[in-house]
Amino acid sequence: FISTVCNFMSHEKCLKNVKIPCSCIAPSLVRVPVAHCFGPPGHYKRKFCTVCRKSLESPAFRCEVCELHVHTDCILFACSDCRQCHQDGHLDHDTYHHHWREGNLSSSARCEFCKKTCGSSEVLSGMRCEWCGILAHAACYVIVTPECTFGRLRNMILPPNCVQLFSRNFSKLHCFRISENMQTESDEDDDVDGSTQGSTKDIQISTDSSKQTLKIFDGNDAVKRNQFRLISVPRIAKNEEVVEAALRAYYINDDQQEYELQTFTQQVLLSDDVINRNDAAEDSNLGSVFRESVPEAWIIRAKPKDEEVIRIYPAWLKVGMAYVSLRVNKDSTVQTVIKEVLPLLGRQTECLQNFKLVEVLMGSKQVQRMVLDNQELILNRLKDIRKTSIRQMNQTRFYIVENSKSIVQVNLFIGGLPPQLSPEEYTNILKEELAIKTNVVSVSHVYQAQGAVVLQISCFSEAERIYMLVKDTVVNDKPLNAVVIPAVMASKIPRNCCPLLVFVNPKSGGLKGRDLLYSFRKLLNPHQVFELTNGGPLPGFHTFSKVPSFRVLVCGGDGTVGWVLGALEEIRHKLVCSEPSVAILPLGTGNDLGRVLRWGAGYSGEDPYSILVSVDEADDVLMDRWTILLDAEEPAEGAENGIAEPEPPKIVQMNNYCGLGIDAELSLDFHHAREEEPGKFNSRFHNKGVYVKVGLQKISHTRNLHKDIKLQVDQHEVELPSIEGLIFINIPSWGSGADLWGSESDNRFEKPRIDDGLLEVVGVTGVVHMGQVQGGFRSGIRIAQGSYFRVTLLKPIPVQVDGEPWIQAPGQIIISAAGPKVHMLKKSKQKQKK
Repeated sequence: FISTVCNFMSHEKCLKNVKIPCSCIAPSLVRVPVAHCFGPPGHYKRKFCTVCRKSLESPAFRCEVCELHVHTDCILFACSDCRQCHQDGHLDHDTYHHHWREGNLSSSARCEFCKKTCGSSEVLSGMRCEWCGILAHAACYVIVTPECTFGRLRNMILPPNCVQLFSRNFSKLHCFRISENMQTESDEDDDVDGSTQGSTKDIQISTDSSKQTLKIFDGNDAVKRNQFRLISVPRIAKNEEVVEAALRAYYINDDQQEYELQTFTQQVLLSDDVINRNDAAEDSNLGSVFRESVPEAWIIRAKPKDEEVIRIYPAWLKVGMAYVSLRVNKDSTVQTVIKEVLPLLGRQTECLQNFKLVEVLMGSKQVQRMVLDNQELILNRLKDIRKTSIRQMNQTRFYIVENSKSIVQVNLFIGGLPPQLSPEEYTNILKEELAIKTNVVSVSHVYQAQGAVVLQISCFSEAERIYMLVKDTVVNDKPLNAVVIPAVMASKIPRNCCPLLVFVNPKSGGLKGRDLLYSFRKLLNPHQVFELTNGGPLPGFHTFSKVPSFRVLVCGGDGTVGWVLGALEEIRHKLVCSEPSVAILPLGTGNDLGRVLRWGAGYSGEDPYSILVSVDEADDVLMDRWTILLDAEEPAEGAENGIAEPEPPKIVQMNNYCGLGIDAELSLDFHHAREEEPGKFNSRFHNKGVYVKVGLQKISHTRNLHKDIKLQVDQHEVELPSIEGLIFINIPSWGSGADLWGSESDNRFEKPRIDDGLLEVVGVTGVVHMGQVQGGFRSGIRIAQGSYFRVTLLKPIPVQVDGEPWIQAPGQIIISAAGPKVHMLKKSKQKQKK
């Protein structure tokens, strides 16, 4: 058997055991209406549409927060049943149920209860909870206890009831800080052409002479947008058959007797009319227009009713599917409905004025709420909704809600402002550039060193206006950026919970960063996953500033790790958890720190779930960080008129190593090559090839770096051998995994560790020596070991710190330990616990 509405297939003997609801009743089963967050359309292999259950062969949409996949022309029929990742003042509760999603499981997936295979690559089958990941057959999942404990990752997930975000006017992309540049392609043809182009996939224009293809609109809104569905019916078909086919096309399961078809000329076909395209109308009174040809397009309308039964959902109940049924007639107003409903809910003693009736449209992209006027006639309201769209009527609910003074508080992070200003100066800049209204906008946090503020806004329209305006605002030639950030209610976080704050650099590691963003949003709460190209690390640290205990996962290269550790150092004093441990998922080219901490040479597509389990089981280790003071004594080259002040001293932080001479020169040449053609540098293999190429060009360099610099270690002068490069190393990995110091024991020096408060100083004689070190044939020339270094440059020399190179003018370089050691996470050697 196959369902004519949603294409569900079943054996005859299995029909009595079918538990899967049809797409036409899916809206009635939604617990809490939450809109989906759709990215751009893409090609998804071996995935199935949740609405029509067919394979996704053409471009389709997927939700960035849950596992919903849907065809472009089915997107309107998907209801708002996404994961509830935060509280927004509507239907909030602290107990979380499993959030089941059907299908799109791997063919090896096994049911948690009967242990048999429940996944398939052939059809939509099997159920999965999108919070805890539990898998089950459709017949088995109904026996699972409804409360969800968030599964193996429960200690890492930021519980949804601890996150608050008022987001009425903001799209889901803004709420979850998902880059809008992904959206440009899909937004242009959003809703308008999707269903008209895509709907032909099911019904091809019939070549069968006995069939005809009709356009069906479901209301005025569809006519206005030119959104229609195609149906194929026999050329001689009764009106009831056409109505039934039209209702099926719109996933509506109502009695076809309650509907009728109208042409664009508003002529209603009578229920006993016969559509006949072969010029053989049985009823000669139909008129010549029907004899000539049946109109191509029809509108399906609901017949007017004198009374009907509506469902009223109480908003205060924890289970959103519970409702009471109420019969209403043409005299029933919103007020009379509230009056009749309250006794049925055991609230008869309470005052009517304390309640309101809210109409909720559960669209796939947006949940729209509207408070109904007390004097409005209910039947008229239902008639208006059906006139607009009978599909929308199927997705509309009525909630009875207690009146309460709603507190609006939107937090906007604004970055890119000039650093080191006072709160008053920042307020004046925002007044001048954004015309903020100080009666509804206040500056709640100021990050002076980073040039950023957090605004607290108590008006939705003002929050939206500021957010949109910031995108086009430039202050001191620097564009501003705005990020919507949630409020984390730290007091609600369970004691044993240590949420993971995830930073991903999507520019690292080719396109792997984008895929990881998508995976981590699915596995965790998307509010704990931050894209570093959207405001940097600061919005993430601010969001977690009140969390008593958390860990950090940085997905990117060594430069990205340094960026996050630097931001952590600057904001540490404002965090309740001032020393969070940091894990690394290496996406860059060298990934030396990732290698030392056992996270590997680079991410190559491992299962993101296993990565999170490894982070949960990782060991806490300490690592030294170093401050490098660069004090140029001569002006930089190219000064105007030959007169210039020396460069002001600057301070940089170092985690891995600092190189002077040939090592930094190769990095600088690579850096210039990448800036000229950034599009080519999207794989580690290509990047390393460019390193080899620039190295070969420097192979004939002379060894005279020792003549251009002087080295002092712990107040003692050190004589340098004949070298071309001098490297200070903090970790036992350099240049993509080479051991520059070597493993031989030496009585002059202690065995290096990453937390011993000492740096090792090593020399290399040139490119050939560097190549031999990276090949494992030689080690560097051991020069010194210490905790305080002064290097005097006698001429401009290339310098690089953790892969960031530049030419340093003559002067002093002072390297010393930087504040407290940083807590890092080292991957455990033990096998993962299930």
